[in-house]
Amino acid sequence: LSSPSATMALALSSLSAGLAFGAPAAVQRVPAPQMVQSKALPFLEAPANLDGSMVGDNGFDPLGLSAAGNVKWMREAELKHGRIAMLAWAGYVAVDLGWRAPGAPACTSLEAHDITVASGFMNLLLGLVGVFEALSYNAVAETMRGETDREPGNFYLDPFGWAAGDKAERMKLAEIVHCRLGMLAFSGVVTQSALKGLSFPYW
Repeated sequence: LSSPSATMALALSSLSAGLAFGAPAAVQRVPAPQMVQSKALPFLEAPANLDGSMVGDNGFDPLGLSAAGNVKWMREAELKHGRIAMLAWAGYVAVDLGWRAPGAPACTSLEAHDITVASGFMNLLLGLVGVFEALSYNAVAETMRGETDREPGNFYLDPFGWAAGDKAERMKLAEIVHCRLGMLAFSGVVTQSALKGLSFPYW
């Protein structure tokens, strides 16, 4: 009988011989994951929640905000703020061009806020806004909780049929683009008015 150390040495030599002269094991290569590029920022990865299913979705989310909540609710908020901004820009410019509501004092758009607060008319305006907020609250809350298939921003108000038929996608894209432009435009005119005391055309 051989010693234990000799037996161990013989076993190791047999194992090494088998590894040296045996056929190589098949190696399965796994392809490296491909980064889906953002349309807006091709050097960044497209956000997971922005899959292009919504009109105007170009994968622009450098801060990763789309991962923080319900994307449909965020689109609802974007459309709502954009629509208000478009109306606000038109009203702001109209007042600075000299248009006045009956009984309104002669003032610039920048001065109008403080004047309406002092006169008490701001309370009436806030009450009117509150009525519209109350009427739309249930629909917006259902979107936020994911309890509805309603398309964000669609309150079934389309008396002229602009969002129907073949032109529906084009009109939806036009709206979201104008919403984004309206938010930037309103921020710009207010900033120019406040910082430099300028009226229309604000330069």
